[in-house]
Amino acid sequence: MTAGPGIGGDPTVGDPLVDEVALMGRVAAEQMDAFETLYRLYHPRLTRFLMGMTHRPALVEEILDDTMLVVWRRAHTYDPEAKVSTWIFGIAYRQALKALRQSGDGPTPAELDDSPLTSTQPAPDLELHQRDLHAMLDHAMRALSAEQRAVIELTYYLGYACREIAAIMDCPVDTVKTRMFYARRRLKALLGAKREEAM
Repeated sequence: MTAGPGIGGDPTVGDPLVDEVALMGRVAAEQMDAFETLYRLYHPRLTRFLMGMTHRPALVEEILDDTMLVVWRRAHTYDPEAKVSTWIFGIAYRQALKALRQSGDGPTPAELDDSPLTSTQPAPDLELHQRDLHAMLDHAMRALSAEQRAVIELTYYLGYACREIAAIMDCPVDTVKTRMFYARRRLKALLGAKREEAM
């Protein structure tokens, strides 16, 4: 399910005054304009989350469309007491895990070849240095499990708290904290090793 033409420039995107609970009520009533607004609101955040979780650009749009199809079909099951974003990201998380299971979790050799880990010469400027650091972090993130990548993305890039992440991932808060602990430890080890290689 693609957004269709004309959906890109809506002024409601990122508007904190948009009542998402009311919007979900309209989606549950099968009002297509409400669904299109919801799609526009969540497309950038879901794209960021799914890219970080899967590292599979070819899968991201497919997972996002599957997610929004579930949102459309199951809008009547949404509990207005819950945050809309938690409910939608929970669906996206489960759809991403399903897609990764079907396609095999882990980067392909081609994906790894596209991301240089280190620079063989000192970075001539800050921009190149930042690109190198980004490439190293990207490569390190690929070494994490899908669940660990999801926790990192939800925490550091989307600003969710542990309790919200637990709701999204449908697991205890302690499980979220454990995944975060092991993800950070693994990233620290991998990034430390890459820094040494770069010297």
